[in-house]
Amino acid sequence: MDQLLKVMNFCVSSDGVAAGADQSLERPFGHVRPERLFAWAGATASWPMRTDPGGSRGLDDYFTRDFTHHIGAEIMGRNKFGPQRGPWQDHDWRGWWGEEPPFRTPVFVMTHHPRPSFTLGETTFHFTGGDPATVLTQAREAASGKDVRLGGGVTTIRQFLDADLVDTLHVAVSPVRLGSGLRLWRSPEELLDRFHLETVPSPSGVTHHLFWRR
Repeated sequence: MDQLLKVMNFCVSSDGVAAGADQSLERPFGHVRPERLFAWAGATASWPMRTDPGGSRGLDDYFTRDFTHHIGAEIMGRNKFGPQRGPWQDHDWRGWWGEEPPFRTPVFVMTHHPRPSFTLGETTFHFTGGDPATVLTQAREAASGKDVRLGGGVTTIRQFLDADLVDTLHVAVSPVRLGSGLRLWRSPEELLDRFHLETVPSPSGVTHHLFWRR
């Protein structure tokens, strides 16, 4: 069975913006307030950082719960891992997620400035300067037959789309316009030359866009 490269639960605004400019330690998504894009997932019963009982069930909860299903490795861009640019000035920075990152798989961070691998909890971060095809090969080997999740950010997803390496995408489109920032697309129709698309509205207000290869 083929190992798929999957984009899962990626959140954008109605005008395609996934993150803002001027990322910093205090503002991981730049000028964009992340709750405007992620509120649907945070409200579900399966949200991994939930500290109180309850939460919604149904479609949104299914996608939140499915996030880790049959995933053996993750690929992410440098700026999903952290706000530093250029050569690493601080090796003490080990990601946004604390001592127990939610991935629990090997994670391949794409960067022009490699650094030693390290492990936190069940997650090992590797830093690689390869092109998308090379990094995907590394991730598939580490995934032990399971699928690979392409975690973002938006620039990294665009690189893999441009290299025609993505097999499926789930994009949650929130009913807000952000106007400026890093865009996944101007319109989801840009991907229809290579993908089938079904859209499924949710009671939360987001519309789930499901793409799979033609």
